[in-house]
Amino acid sequence: MSEIKCKVASITPLTDVVYKIELTPPAPVAFQAGQYALIDMGEKDKRPFSIANAAYDNSRIELHIGAEPGNTFAGEVLSRMKEEGEISLSVNNGEAFLQSNGLPMVLIAGGTGFSYTYSILQQHLKSGDKTPITLYWGGRHAGDLYLSEALNALAAKHDNFTFVPVVEFAEDDWKGRTGWVHHAVLADHTDFEHMQVYVAGRFEMAKTVREDFTVRGLKVENLFGDAFAFI
Repeated sequence: MSEIKCKVASITPLTDVVYKIELTPPAPVAFQAGQYALIDMGEKDKRPFSIANAAYDNSRIELHIGAEPGNTFAGEVLSRMKEEGEISLSVNNGEAFLQSNGLPMVLIAGGTGFSYTYSILQQHLKSGDKTPITLYWGGRHAGDLYLSEALNALAAKHDNFTFVPVVEFAEDDWKGRTGWVHHAVLADHTDFEHMQVYVAGRFEMAKTVREDFTVRGLKVENLFGDAFAFI
């Protein structure tokens, strides 16, 4: 993939450890919703981060980077962006992009894996395709689901979109679902034969989704996630 050099337009905290990065490419970029950028940190050091904006919104590149203490993989990227004000990267990476095959969609995100599903969600809603789409987003705490209000507003606007937030460690005032995010999906669906599923999060979660959902009829060709290229 050919690289481009982007200006760092802004770095905005979304939580104490997650940052929204706005990059400005020299020209609009071509990619598909659900693909990722490879950040160039060295000749043999390319680091993947999902593109959070939709493919139609291609005059910018939005990334959500979780850089908790000790996470040098992300922290070093964030530091370079802050220090240099620009970064080299390639887009149009990955095969787990949006497939418009008419099957109802379930998007499953853990943590900042949300950025992958957010691109797909925005692209689908913009297309006018009325195929049902449901996003399950899991976090350790309610505050980790940093765009919940925006997603609730989207769900109120689009009849074909349902947002299901899931919190692992709920506070007393939490009124939503609790536990692990893929367990919430399994509780809501007994048969995945006529569905497509997109998943982003820890490799362990992706592996469990593949095992548990295929038992309930999900076809492997209708399961998408970058993790499946490695596990």
